[in-house]
Amino acid sequence: MRSNTSFTIAVLPGDGIGHEVMPPCLEVLRAAVARVGGFGLNFEEHQAGAEIYRDTGNALPKPTMDASRRADAILLGAMGLPHIRYPDGTEIAPQLDLRFEFGLYAGVRPVRATPGVPPVIADPRASDIDLVIIRESTEGLFSSRGKGVIEDDREARDTLVITRGVSERLFDFSFRLAESRNKGGRPRVTCVDKANVFKSFAFFRKIFDERANGFPGVEADHVYIDATALQLVLRPWDFDVLVTENMFGDILSDLGAGLIGGMGYAPSADIGDEHAVFQPCHGTAPDIAGRGLANPTAMFLSAAMMVEWLSERHGIAEAGRAGALIRAAVDRAFAAGDLLTCELGGEAGTREVTQAVLAALDDRALAETAA
Repeated sequence: MRSNTSFTIAVLPGDGIGHEVMPPCLEVLRAAVARVGGFGLNFEEHQAGAEIYRDTGNALPKPTMDASRRADAILLGAMGLPHIRYPDGTEIAPQLDLRFEFGLYAGVRPVRATPGVPPVIADPRASDIDLVIIRESTEGLFSSRGKGVIEDDREARDTLVITRGVSERLFDFSFRLAESRNKGGRPRVTCVDKANVFKSFAFFRKIFDERANGFPGVEADHVYIDATALQLVLRPWDFDVLVTENMFGDILSDLGAGLIGGMGYAPSADIGDEHAVFQPCHGTAPDIAGRGLANPTAMFLSAAMMVEWLSERHGIAEAGRAGALIRAAVDRAFAAGDLLTCELGGEAGTREVTQAVLAALDDRALAETAA
């Protein structure tokens, strides 16, 4: 167990609504830590993103990278703006640089229905949606980022890469996560691939089956990516943990967010062996930036994931309770069904959601339940 129970968090608000959802997130984190006690968080804010690239020519300045490397965890808002791009036409995405630099191979994308948020699927079982998509975040098709080739303006090529070392760590992470979820019944990990067409995915599946042998208490199965997309719409409540390649995971993550109300409800983490970044799945949303409409829920839930990861990594039980408390406060805030955010046609903006979650955190009965 770590003797110093104060954690340093590198805070990267980024661009657009990242600047709007980060301050209330820190407010919620401070309230949860104060309620639980037993550990502390030291926030250090640093610059990165499209705006700093526009001003300096560097999207991820060295002081920010160095501070991120030293920090116990990285909390990120959102980065990139469609009108600010690299010379090759691609968008500014320092969050990808962090994944590659720190080897954050496990992209964890929880897809969980929030009580009181109107269901997208017209089936009473939609309230039971509770699955996790694990997206490999350092290779796959994204390994070609910045390396693609265009020949004579007639042909373009990007290469998909699957390696044994990363895949083994990814699958072990996925099986351990399934074991810890306590969803009820036998835990299950589903490998999502296209092994019937591509050698790279047949290799991916082969490694998955090998690693599954080390987790006899977890059911292991396979579904092709196209069938997975279909079943996520028809029967999402049947899934537990899904693990897949980078690009497939990128697409399925957005589909999953749509099932639970939109990107404003979808948290995420990118986790490696030594470092981790926590951020909402949504982007910078320049169309609503500066209007107070941004939904901070995904930011709050990402922060909950962060303190729970710190708890597991350092053996600080209080941090785990703080994460559970934040998640319970979000559920309590929305449970009545009268807190409707803009992506669902409502008028509740950043401040209204924040106030509702803070009020739930102040509920002593809720705090005792989370403990």
